[in-house]
Amino acid sequence: MIHHRNMPGHPEYQRQRLEQATHQLGLNQGEHQKTQMLQLLQELMRWNKTYNLTAIRDSDQALVHHLFDSLSVVKPLQEYLHETSKISARIMDVGSGAGLPGVVLAIAMPDVHVTCIDAVEKKISFIRMMKGLLGLKNLEAIHARVEDMPADPSDIVVSRAFASIRDFVLLAGKHLATNGYIVAMKGKEPVDEMLAMANEPDWKIAKTESLKVPELEAERCLVWIEKKGNT
Repeated sequence: MIHHRNMPGHPEYQRQRLEQATHQLGLNQGEHQKTQMLQLLQELMRWNKTYNLTAIRDSDQALVHHLFDSLSVVKPLQEYLHETSKISARIMDVGSGAGLPGVVLAIAMPDVHVTCIDAVEKKISFIRMMKGLLGLKNLEAIHARVEDMPADPSDIVVSRAFASIRDFVLLAGKHLATNGYIVAMKGKEPVDEMLAMANEPDWKIAKTESLKVPELEAERCLVWIEKKGNT
């Protein structure tokens, strides 16, 4: 007899995989948080049929490429905020799309205020809907181009495939709080993009950190950028 619970796309199967992924990533997520993450995935796939929020149509692929990929940055960001003892920390997700990683960060880090920025209205509508549905009081969604917004100081300004590192820094840099970091989520180490930062007068790359995304064979890394003169 086939156990449907282990079938691709089955909620129980996805929950097992999510539990395994959070364990591999060293994350301490409660049952309620895992339920919220799976609800996010479910709604993303539902909205996608009408609004085309993501190119990924398969929920098992989205589980890995969207959810696990976003979760892989939680621990590095938590460690930085913990080391610096940031109280009521703020994270801005630029070019958030369907709230990746922003909504995932808001679920995984309930004590951190997360602002998602995107220029596409339907994507921001989806994030606002998820805020209400999941009761995420620490989440805000703004429909705007990041460069047109008034400065909104954040401890971490993060993006996932928003732009080249240099463009990201020049467009979003004004939103960084003193001694904060711009953090770019990238695939394999973007050597050319990093070289393009060498002559940048105000910014420097502080470090790159390789990430292991559960169930994903592809390379992933985080590039941490800081303002020159940071201590």
